[in-house]
Amino acid sequence: MIGSSVHEPSTSASWRVALPHTTAAVPVARALVRTALAERQHAADRDTAELLTAELVANAVEHTSGGHPIELVVELLPTGCRVEVHDADPEPPHDLTRPSRGAPDPWQEHGRGLLLIRALSASCGHRPTSSGKAVWFRLPAVPRPRRPD
Repeated sequence: MIGSSVHEPSTSASWRVALPHTTAAVPVARALVRTALAERQHAADRDTAELLTAELVANAVEHTSGGHPIELVVELLPTGCRVEVHDADPEPPHDLTRPSRGAPDPWQEHGRGLLLIRALSASCGHRPTSSGKAVWFRLPAVPRPRRPD
């Protein structure tokens, strides 16, 4: 039988990793998310998870002070995955949960990260933490083709 199914892991799993407050954290975070999803054979879209994680980490590096490490939290749930990036700055990210006033300037190098997160995630947001804030996104599990029996 050929069709679509959702691979639902029987248990949840989560990881919390401290990353350096440098641009070197971005490819490390991407690799960690991709590896976590692949090793658990999770059904969330790996490419999208990797891209959005890179955007969150890059924003934390660029827009917060470098005195504290950044923390990456990955939660794999039967219904999808949730990724959080923690930093020491309590200031919420601008325009994450509300649309910006206009389209980003096509000539500017920056300004599309939060737009991508809003557009490609099932949901996103931020919350205060005891040491700053956490910015997060959620992706649903996606159907995968079934293998023929």
